[in-house]
Formats: sequence, structure tokens, C-alpha cells
Amino acid sequence: MFKLLFGILLLTGVAPAAAAGSKRGLVYIPSKTHPKDDQIWFKTAGDGVIGAPQWGSNTLTWYYSYQSLPPTSLSTMKSGSNGGLEFVPMLWGDHDNTFVEDVRKLKNQGYSIKYVLGFNEPDMSSESGGSNITPKKAAERWMKDIQPLKANGILLGAPSPAGTEEGKTWMKQFFAACTGCTIDFIPLHWYGDFQGFASHLGHYTYMYPNMTFWITELAFAHQDIGATEDMFNTTMVYLDKLSNVERYSWFGSFRSDVSNVGPNAAFLTAQGQLTNIGSWYLGGSGSGIQPAPSKARKMVGSPDVKFWWGCSVVVSVVLGCNW
Repeated sequence: MFKLLFGILLLTGVAPAAAAGSKRGLVYIPSKTHPKDDQIWFKTAGDGVIGAPQWGSNTLTWYYSYQSLPPTSLSTMKSGSNGGLEFVPMLWGDHDNTFVEDVRKLKNQGYSIKYVLGFNEPDMSSESGGSNITPKKAAERWMKDIQPLKANGILLGAPSPAGTEEGKTWMKQFFAACTGCTIDFIPLHWYGDFQGFASHLGHYTYMYPNMTFWITELAFAHQDIGATEDMFNTTMVYLDKLSNVERYSWFGSFRSDVSNVGPNAAFLTAQGQLTNIGSWYLGGSGSGIQPAPSKARKMVGSPDVKFWWGCSVVVSVVLGCNW
């Protein structure tokens, strides 16, 4: 009943917001073996890429990479420019860092930095790809290394917990511990079906009714192609209509043969072609190309644990594992 109630509340009780696509971002996962894949996010049908959007129809507007500095391989927006994607820095975990200095330097260099993201899945163990921080430690690190950016007019995103009951508990404890923190929006993660996602977002809307949300990791992990595409299409329409969801990013910017959330969630085939989901996400009409089975090991634990034995996707980005 609770799941159904919150699904209905969110489907009918929130006014339409931005036009479709304007909220859409990229969870940037670099490929050391296929670095040219970075360019496909900017290709058009005129470039001969099957499934790419028509010129001027690309729906991507922003990206993040789990790091404080943008990669050199992506076109990153500067203030007053219409070119590139807006970069959103992240302080991934509880470690010595130059986050404040990095972000301020980017702004001084002319980059369009309006937001930052807090810790990645702090409620999860490091072995599972989380940053593994207690709420108390997270509050202390936040006040030292994130809160100062408020003086620069930057909007601050809360830590992004896993899509579990334990994640909700962690978030409550963080808000209780971080009484001096300024939280401007809450990023969420989800790797289950649409009904579960509507309920999960509904819970957070109930817990924090005056907050806006970003969905910074989202997929329907390890499902068949029909179920994955149906969930994708239903969820995209849903998110584009919600006024309390400002931005979202599907977790799929990699080839299907290395996807640890299942090959059918990926934007690219094993050969680097756009899948239907990859095409639709960029604003195309579909590629008609289905991904091949993944060689990556299936994730373990809850639907929010993006880990296979050896190296998680997120840890590979932050610590440099070669996948």
C-alpha cells in the first residue's frame, strides 16, 4: 500500500517541470581500452552514427565523473558558452583533498560550475564501491571541504546513499549530525524496477518535502531487453514531468560487454555502437541494435551494489583500476 500510495502521489501530485531532456546528464565512465567512445556523446546523425540524434537535438546538458576535475577528453562548458556539457564536481569520499581549491580554480578558469555533489554511497563498504563513511565523519568532512563553497554561490548536493532502507537510515543520521550544513538538493540512486523507484523517491519526498532531488545513478540491472527498455522509457517520461526532480543520469555510459549492471542497461554495444537506450537517451529515435551479453561479472548484494570481484565501476574511476 505504501509503495502504491507514493507512486500515485508522485505521478499525479507534482506539476510538470522542464522540457524533456533538459534534465538529462551523463555518469561519465572512461574507457582505457576505447578512449574514442567519449566522442559518441556529441555525434549526430549527420556524422553517420546509427541512432545518433539530429543536429541540435542532443538531450545531454551536464555530466559528472566522481571526481573534482573534468576529464580532458570531454567538451566541458565554460560560462557564457553554448558548447560542451556542464561539469559537476564530486567529493567522492573521506580523504585528504583539494576539493575546495579545485572547484574555485575551475570557476576562476571560466568553467560553468553551479553545483557540487557530496560523497558517493557513504553507507556502502569500499569493497562494494561505496565511500564507507559514518554520518558523523561525513558531517565533519562536509563542513571542512564542501560547506566553504557556499560562499562562492555554489549549490551543494547531499551525499548519495544506496537505494536501500539502510541508505535512508544513514541519510537521517547525517542530517541530524550535520546541523551546520547547507543542503540544497539530494542525489539518489536506484537499480530496481519502476514501481520500486517511484516508491523510493516517494519516501524521500515524504522525509524531505521541501527538497529537490537529482537521480545520479539509475538503471534496471540485469534484466532482459524488453523489461529494461520498458523501465527506461517509463522512467524517463516520469522524471521529465516531476518538478521536484531537477536532474537525472542513467548509469550506462559504457560498452555492454563490460557492464556490471547487465548488458541491456548499457548505452553502447560491445562494438561501440549506440543501443536503443543509448540512442533514446541522447535524443535519437533508436538504433535497432541490441547489446551482446556482458563479460563483466554480475553485481553482488543489493540492486544498488555495482560490484564484481576485483574492482567496482566507481572505484575504478576514482582509484584507477583498469577495466
